[in-house]
Amino acid sequence: MYFTFAWRYFKARKSTNAINIIAWVSVSAIVIGTASLIIILSAFNGFESLVKSLYSSFYTDLRVMPEKGKLMSLTPGQVSAIRAVKGVRSLSRIAEEKALLQNGEYQAIVHIKGVDDDYPNVAGVPGKMIRGAFNTGTAEEPRAVMGAGIENAIGVLADRALLPVSVYLPRKGMASLDNPLESLSQGSILPSGSFAIQSEFDNKYVITNLDFLKAYLNYGPDEYSALEISLQDPAMEKDVKAAIASMLGRGYQVLNKYEQNRNLYTTIQLEKWAIYAIFSLILLVAAFNMIGALSMLVLEKKKDIQVLQAMGADQGLIRRIFLSEGLLLAIIGAAGGIIIALFLYYLQVRYKLVPIEGQSFLIDYYPVKLIFWDFILVISTVLLIGLLASWFPAARAAKQRFELRN
Repeated sequence: MYFTFAWRYFKARKSTNAINIIAWVSVSAIVIGTASLIIILSAFNGFESLVKSLYSSFYTDLRVMPEKGKLMSLTPGQVSAIRAVKGVRSLSRIAEEKALLQNGEYQAIVHIKGVDDDYPNVAGVPGKMIRGAFNTGTAEEPRAVMGAGIENAIGVLADRALLPVSVYLPRKGMASLDNPLESLSQGSILPSGSFAIQSEFDNKYVITNLDFLKAYLNYGPDEYSALEISLQDPAMEKDVKAAIASMLGRGYQVLNKYEQNRNLYTTIQLEKWAIYAIFSLILLVAAFNMIGALSMLVLEKKKDIQVLQAMGADQGLIRRIFLSEGLLLAIIGAAGGIIIALFLYYLQVRYKLVPIEGQSFLIDYYPVKLIFWDFILVISTVLLIGLLASWFPAARAAKQRFELRN
């Protein structure tokens, strides 16, 4: 019943044309605010999915690391037991350390990562190769798969390199203040390919053979920096993580993708809420137009209010009628904004209307992604703002005094 009154008041002809104009201005502002918020959130979701997919190419589903220090001990029996845990698809043993890479007069400080033959079944780096092939060689003839930024920094083309590059590594337990060079080992590795994922990885990592790296770092047979694990089903993450943590006991930590990149995921969520708050201000500004339109409507319908009061309507009924009027304006605005946002989303997905300027290895247009809960959030926000904006005019209408005339 309340919306029946509200709909009639909305479409009825007003004695003052300004009321209609202000009402449509407020609806238009809500349409623009709603569409803008949905479009911005969808673009942010698109970039978020892109960034997460890039990080997922390098970081694995689970990663076992030492609780303290840089090294942990894992016996072949422990590795086999972890491999047998239900839900584990594959695992790779990892040794990782900072190193100096040198090619003639060119040098670069890198993170060198030694991996075993199972690494391609664990991480997505082999699928991100831009030159050469993913080949880490053997302990006797090691090969290097390097990030595109490092490849450029040391002046090589990984798929055409004829000569190896030198790598200088710190040797465990060989520190010497008298002769620092004694604590370093020098090896040679031949570039085999390069990958491009994201600048954070492209400018930082070189991947090589595990046994070669462990030998030059002076690691023991069962010493590793980490154990990287891929899962058969991501939904089993919690159970697999708990099983591995229980099996290994104290001294180890088992991290999922979120925990490996806590700062990244936290920053993404903070940015999303900041965007939501900023664009909600547009809707809040639209609420001031709604207050003006409803206040003028209350004055316009003063006689109607008195008629309703004469028929027995109490203050609650009058208040709910004008609250419904505010919600109706909000619903019309939200519906219009959603339709426009969906149309623009379709055009961007189909025709890529908004390109990304410059050249990119990845995409040349702004990615977009719609999430159902974003619609719920936006609609709830619009309705809440509409309800708050209509509260003051509705309360004013309910408090009007009933005047009985002869």
